[in-house]
Amino acid sequence: MFRMKLLSTLFLLFVFGLAHGGKKVMTPSDRPNIIFFLVDDMGWMDAACYGSKIYETPAINKLATEGVRFTQAYASHSMCIASRFAIMTGKYMARNRSTKEFGTMHPNETTLAEAMKEGGYATYFAGKWHLGKEGAYPQNQGFDVNVGGHDAGAPASYFYPYKKGENNFRNVPNLENGLEDEYLTDRLTDETLQFIRSHRDSSFFVYLSHYAVHDPFEAKKQLRQKYENKINNSGFDIGATVKVKEANQKLYQDNATFAGMVESVDVSLNRIMSLLDELNLAENTIIVFTSDNGGDACKMGSRGRSTSNVPLKGGKCWLYEGGIRVPLIVKWPGKLKVGSLSDRIVSGVDYYPTLLDIAGLDEKPEQHIDGVSFKNNLLGKSVKQRKTAYWHFPVSDKLKKVIGMPKASVVREGNFKLIEWYESGTFELYDLENDISEEHDLSKTNKAKAERLLKTLRRWRKKVQAPW
Repeated sequence: MFRMKLLSTLFLLFVFGLAHGGKKVMTPSDRPNIIFFLVDDMGWMDAACYGSKIYETPAINKLATEGVRFTQAYASHSMCIASRFAIMTGKYMARNRSTKEFGTMHPNETTLAEAMKEGGYATYFAGKWHLGKEGAYPQNQGFDVNVGGHDAGAPASYFYPYKKGENNFRNVPNLENGLEDEYLTDRLTDETLQFIRSHRDSSFFVYLSHYAVHDPFEAKKQLRQKYENKINNSGFDIGATVKVKEANQKLYQDNATFAGMVESVDVSLNRIMSLLDELNLAENTIIVFTSDNGGDACKMGSRGRSTSNVPLKGGKCWLYEGGIRVPLIVKWPGKLKVGSLSDRIVSGVDYYPTLLDIAGLDEKPEQHIDGVSFKNNLLGKSVKQRKTAYWHFPVSDKLKKVIGMPKASVVREGNFKLIEWYESGTFELYDLENDISEEHDLSKTNKAKAERLLKTLRRWRKKVQAPW
């Protein structure tokens, strides 16, 4: 009898394995925990391990020594709503057909959180949502818990009670019972640590989406003073800018308040990593650290700018590298060559299939239609690069007056990147391997490459029915 039961069990496991395409099926105890640590408006150069000489980021640096640091990772858009849409859906924003009723993400999308929850994960969200109005908040899109997420893209204040008047749409909800001078980055971290402690015995997917380092620019007083002293002794030409079309790009990281905000984010990461060690969860927890778009460095006139992305050109809202290239560090204990670099091109649409792949869950190709898993790349296997990546931004006239960038679309293929300013019918071509600062337009000297990429870009734009 025992032998018959054993054979039956083995047969069922074999059939179940075939049904899952031969993929190893993980039990809940096998599955890694996942922490997706998203910073708002943190540029490619805003951590010391990426080259900052001003911002102090020991926790981010430590994460880089324990994982893989990507040098060519991209947000899928240069603005927060669109890039967050891509992370949650695995689709480029150019495909989005959201309704006015639900704002920026249609509730029929099967989000990354819903896929994780379906796979047996406890799901948690804290911080900035910005993907839909009430009725389409995180708790309506697959998260068991929502701390502070609503439709606003920035807090009214980083200090408790995180409000400016009773009816300010930026007032952060559901963060009562705070302490005097409590700081939002710290409070979101406190809540996240509490969730991890209470779910230490289950598989969890934590999506910590900090409001920082987005405006309003508010830092703890002692940190602001610390960086004021550091910047004043740096020898910078404080406030210096350079022209990018009609806009002005910040040349130096000379904003002390912003620097203090970066350090608070770094402390948040350190606290989470320390708790994982304390609870003996670190070896079974994957951490993904990234940003939703490039640093806010390039605007019209004398408008406020937070950081400098140099040597990258442009900044948030722009489709030059400064607006879309972002930091990305992935820690996967026991799986990765620690302290290594990867030059694989990664787009924000790729996180959805990659995290499902890592968790041993079935991918949803009909949902994350633009995403490509980079799991094998993380494991150091020889795999083909992502062939192309696309961006599309039909800038409104109102926004153009603030940022200075015309309507544009972009395709990157290999080392070459083509930008089409499609209203004027003009375009630029850059070889990013040899010209990361996008200073030398090759569209006239390499016409064949430019024309081929232009056709590729226009075909894609037509295929996804990108709005103009």
